[in-house]
Amino acid sequence: MNFLRGVMGGQSAGPQHTEAETIQKLCDRVASSTLLDDRRDAVRALKSLSKKYRLEVGIQAMEHLIHVLQTDRSDSEIIGYALDTLYNIISNDDEEEVEENSTRQSEDLGSQFTEIFIKQQENVTLLLSLLEEFDFHVRWPGVKLLTSLLKQLGPQVQQIILVSPMGVSRLMDLLADSREVIRNDGVLLLQALTRSNGAIQKIVAFENAFERLLDIITDEGNSDGGIVVEDCLILLQNLLKNNNSNQNFFKEGSYIQRMKPWFEVGDENSGWSAQEVTNLHLMLQLVRVLVSPTNPPGATSSCQKAMFQCGLLQQLCTILMATGVPADILTETINTVSEVIRGCQVNQDYFASVNAPSNPPRPAIVVLLMSMVNERQPFVLRCAVLYCFQCFLYKNQKGQGEIVSTLLPSTIDATGSSVSAGQLLCGGLFSTDSLSNWCAAVALAHALQENATQKEQLLRVQLATSIGNPPVSLLQQCTNILSQGSKIQTRVGLLMLLCTWLSNCPIAVTHFLHNSANVPFLTGQIAENLGEEEQLVQGLCALLLGISIYFNDNSLESYMKEKLKQLIEKRIGKENFIEKLGFISKHELYSRASQKPQPNFPSPEYMIFDHEFTKLVKELEGVITKAIYKSSEEDKKEEEVKKTLEQHDNIVTHYKNVIREQDLQLEELKQQISTLKCQNEQLQTAVTQQVSQIQQHKDQYNLLKVQLGKDNQHQVSSSDGAQMNGIQPEEIGRLQEEIEQLKSNQELLQSQLAEKDSLIENLKSSLTTPDTNEATASAGESEQIAELKQELTTLKSQLISQSGEMTKLQTEKQELLQKTEAFAKSVPMPIESETVIAAKTADVEGRLSALLQETEELKNEIKALSEERDAIKEQLDSSNSTIAILQNERNKLEVDITDSKKEQDDLLVLLADQDQKIFSLKNKLKEFGHPIEEEDELESGDQDDEDDEDEDDSKDQGHIQL
Repeated sequence: MNFLRGVMGGQSAGPQHTEAETIQKLCDRVASSTLLDDRRDAVRALKSLSKKYRLEVGIQAMEHLIHVLQTDRSDSEIIGYALDTLYNIISNDDEEEVEENSTRQSEDLGSQFTEIFIKQQENVTLLLSLLEEFDFHVRWPGVKLLTSLLKQLGPQVQQIILVSPMGVSRLMDLLADSREVIRNDGVLLLQALTRSNGAIQKIVAFENAFERLLDIITDEGNSDGGIVVEDCLILLQNLLKNNNSNQNFFKEGSYIQRMKPWFEVGDENSGWSAQEVTNLHLMLQLVRVLVSPTNPPGATSSCQKAMFQCGLLQQLCTILMATGVPADILTETINTVSEVIRGCQVNQDYFASVNAPSNPPRPAIVVLLMSMVNERQPFVLRCAVLYCFQCFLYKNQKGQGEIVSTLLPSTIDATGSSVSAGQLLCGGLFSTDSLSNWCAAVALAHALQENATQKEQLLRVQLATSIGNPPVSLLQQCTNILSQGSKIQTRVGLLMLLCTWLSNCPIAVTHFLHNSANVPFLTGQIAENLGEEEQLVQGLCALLLGISIYFNDNSLESYMKEKLKQLIEKRIGKENFIEKLGFISKHELYSRASQKPQPNFPSPEYMIFDHEFTKLVKELEGVITKAIYKSSEEDKKEEEVKKTLEQHDNIVTHYKNVIREQDLQLEELKQQISTLKCQNEQLQTAVTQQVSQIQQHKDQYNLLKVQLGKDNQHQVSSSDGAQMNGIQPEEIGRLQEEIEQLKSNQELLQSQLAEKDSLIENLKSSLTTPDTNEATASAGESEQIAELKQELTTLKSQLISQSGEMTKLQTEKQELLQKTEAFAKSVPMPIESETVIAAKTADVEGRLSALLQETEELKNEIKALSEERDAIKEQLDSSNSTIAILQNERNKLEVDITDSKKEQDDLLVLLADQDQKIFSLKNKLKEFGHPIEEEDELESGDQDDEDDEDEDDSKDQGHIQL
């Protein structure tokens, strides 16, 4: 406030004195006038003076204007004037006409007035509530004022809005306003609101901002739209950049699919407007935000897959191969395609299949590489193509193999009708342009990244250097160019290629050392005292020589590890060698290259390091330093310890696998036993049900027989008193013959029933015996399996304890080795310490041998258990065969029982028919009045029937007792 008064005091002399008095009078009218019209006129007058006399109006009128906003909300006109006046005081937008020396002073005025306004947080809350008014004269100046506040003191205003109830939601309603001016200024307001504030970004995103912004972009014509599209795209970038939550929400909401129409541009355009170029550039950047390498890998991968599935990648490749596309759009499209395919196998495979619309068609990769090695192409375009090639090969062993295969003799086109990617890389590697040399070397190094197979394949590549001379290998040609003293950029590129090639590939190291001139060249380069420009080359030569030592398999007697170390000690010195090796990571461009995968350089001379190579340096610098200082004895001991540990690990792993297999087999056997038990229970249940059904049928049959006997007695007694009514003797004789015949049939049927009953009893007894045997067998087998399982558990615990002891011994041995190494570096080892260490080593070896003996005993026990398991398996097989036989017998018995049931039913039906016929015949005799002469026979027949019944009942009782 004192600052403002001082500025005002410096400006209030002269003619402005009258204006200050006028402003004071107007402020008094606003504060004291009771009529709304007077206050409105006074505020309107302050508005007209606020642009020219910003300081005076701000100091004297701000408090009164805020009071107007609080008390006169019913009048939209005075509210609008007050908001416009405050906007003129706070905003710096109209300061272009002010002289340059007062620009900073004007900015200070805006921030000072903003600080005064937001000092009372209620003022910002009041402004937010005014934005709910639909009146244009209130809403529009309110939007502009809040936007200006955010521009002046963004973080403070953001925090006030964030804690205001429904503060962000009120501002989101501006995007739905039908008046384009308010909607467009609302987009600008949200831009300032969401800048660098993740919490507000999340709230805005979940208030359906993506849907509304994409609708506005579509309504405005996508990339053909005006500056409104540009503002919406900037707001979308604010919401998505470095905000994983919003990126995931954008992908899950299927908004990536709505981005595809943005890139539907024709192959040949009559012209691109500046706004269209800007819009498309922002759209490409928005795609890159979603698939940036700095995002979490899972989020990037899902966005990449969604872009391929919806056709967005295909649309970008169409722009990539189209003609008439502006250079900056083409460059950004290449960078965008690079990150869409980076590390995604599906997208990389699709990109490999894209062809340029040429005659004959050429792969897009070949066309892009032609631009990369062409020194007439723009520098940024060549960097973009290199980045695209790197992303195509990133974690893509299939693509790496395809690139290297184009260099092999069996795949090179003999006719020369088409140029392959490998030929272009070789051409760039050995061209006169140092930038082409560097780009081709880095691109070829990415074809070998983390791929030992392709490193070995590339050793087969032969190059014809000149007519009449024999071909030389690619590896030899690279070292030849190094020794010729070319430009630093070329040598750095070749050294990065060789370091990548030889790392983790002992065969390539052997090929490199086989040329007797390579090691003297490297030692000569490292030993010389050169200028600062050559220090980087010296460091890379030291790294290459260190790789040749660390990954050396000692297959060449003249260049074994120990001899190379002795050579470094004599010609260079270990300390000097390590110092030269450290020149790489200390270079000013090293840290810049290690930050991002994209090669982003202001000019060609800054293209020194590759991002992936910086990772390799960080990985190898420490291990090479240790390898240089280690003695030959330490190397041998370390290798022996490694081999011993590997052997023990292999033995333990073998037994673990054996135990795991036996556990699986035991589980299978247990499952089989449980299955057999279930089947046995089911069979027993079925037999019980069938026996009960047979008993029910027998009971029904006996009941019918009793009922038939009672009916016969009743008929005989009733026929005794019957008298003959003149029936013919012939008919009586015929009826008697029929009765005799029916009686004989009934006796036959009863004998058949007795045979079936005996057969059913035999079947029941045969079914009961196998079930008992089976249950006994299964019980014995389950006991054996339980014993085996307990023994295996004991063996597992023994193996686990032995594994712990072996791990402890390995740790003790490692500590002894470290102590030995430390003593060797510091001072000569005393005799007592050597004796102690030898004793500890002997103790460790003794314990290891004891463990090996115990392991052998465990192996024998496991073998015995395996034999017992085989015997149990054979018993189970025999049980299975017995069960199968019982199953077949049970099926046969079920068929016989079914047949017996059918025959019993038929017999019952026949008996019922016979009884009915007998009854009808007796009735006829009764009607005729003929006396029955064979009553004694009938009674004797009835008595026989009763005797049969008694026999059947006794049989039934016997069945029940069984």
